[in-house]
Amino acid sequence: MLPSLLHRLLIAAGVVSFAAGSLHAAPETINLWPEGAPGAKGTRPEDTPRVDVYLPTAPSCGAGVVVLPGGGYGGLAADHEGKQIAQYFNRLGVTAFVCFYRLGSQGYHHPIEMNDAKRAVRFARANAEKYKLDANRIGLIGFSAGGHLASTVGTLFDSGDANAKDPIDKVSSRPDFLVLGYPVISMSDDFMHRGSRNNLLGDQKDNDEVARGLSNYLNVTANTPPTFIFQTDEDSVVPAENAVQFYLALRKNKVPAEMHIYQRGPHGVGLHLGDPVLTTWSQHLTDWLRNNGWLKPAKRAAVEGTVKINGTPGNWGTVIFTSEDPVAPVASARLMNGKFQLPERDGAVIGKNKLKVTFSTANLTNIADANNTGVMSTSKLTPDAAEELTYEVKEGANKLALEITVK
Repeated sequence: MLPSLLHRLLIAAGVVSFAAGSLHAAPETINLWPEGAPGAKGTRPEDTPRVDVYLPTAPSCGAGVVVLPGGGYGGLAADHEGKQIAQYFNRLGVTAFVCFYRLGSQGYHHPIEMNDAKRAVRFARANAEKYKLDANRIGLIGFSAGGHLASTVGTLFDSGDANAKDPIDKVSSRPDFLVLGYPVISMSDDFMHRGSRNNLLGDQKDNDEVARGLSNYLNVTANTPPTFIFQTDEDSVVPAENAVQFYLALRKNKVPAEMHIYQRGPHGVGLHLGDPVLTTWSQHLTDWLRNNGWLKPAKRAAVEGTVKINGTPGNWGTVIFTSEDPVAPVASARLMNGKFQLPERDGAVIGKNKLKVTFSTANLTNIADANNTGVMSTSKLTPDAAEELTYEVKEGANKLALEITVK
């Protein structure tokens, strides 16, 4: 009986393992320059910049992203800053291109790395039709030194060469959005990462002028793509000053940006799977991608209105509009003194939306606040209503008045 039971258990384990592995098909590997990369020192894998293409496991949303793993320009953290990141994007319906760029440890120095990363962005954009992508929704994400490389491309991009023989070289290398994880940004300040500078610059590692030219917070302009940044305060390898300086430069140039700095966490965490706090950065990124229309562009409309709770104007809270489309932006309006307003830029997505109202109970009486939090939420006009609150948002101005009863 024991061998038979063991046999059945092994088969079951194999089925589980196969099922888990089948969620992500093996990526397609493509050389970025099939005829040989410019400046290549040979034909070894380390001489051959390439991308691994990961197709979405969820229905494709038409967006693509190039992934640049870190490694101090001396190696590539291709699992937790490459494959795992690609699979995260795949679950959102995004096609991911993990880029294996050439490295300083193999004798390749600036601008080789930058040109490899630019080529990866161009490749994704030039092959938009093949991969069913929107050529105007091609992003770039990088970690650590890969974050430096991403910020280099995000600030020193070019529009392509219209006269190039290679059709890929004709298209722009500008990412439409930029994501930086605990990035190396400076090559010249006290908070720089010396190993990245040495590997990237090679014989020019002591040239302060060259290094300063690649301190990318100094290269931000109004044309730098909208950017999401995350960092940890405890990172002693690439201090938070790198991320902060880039964020401040984005603000100075009025580039839309979002940054999250977590107190705890070492350098190089990737998704930090399983950690209940630090792992939330990827959900913040999902929200940022969704609400900025990178997962799905959506037409919005202005909405304004009033909210009364048991006949009293809602004192303080929010009114949330959630489209039926799970990847369309969510609109959040602040409720003050019984009124809320959303301009078109931040408005609700046109079409049917679910509504959720959150409000303070401070100025309300006879309210059964079971959790004693001073805040309640409802998605119904009355507690016993059969239907949840919905609203059909139309083009132009939308006005609504909500009369909510709670007990």
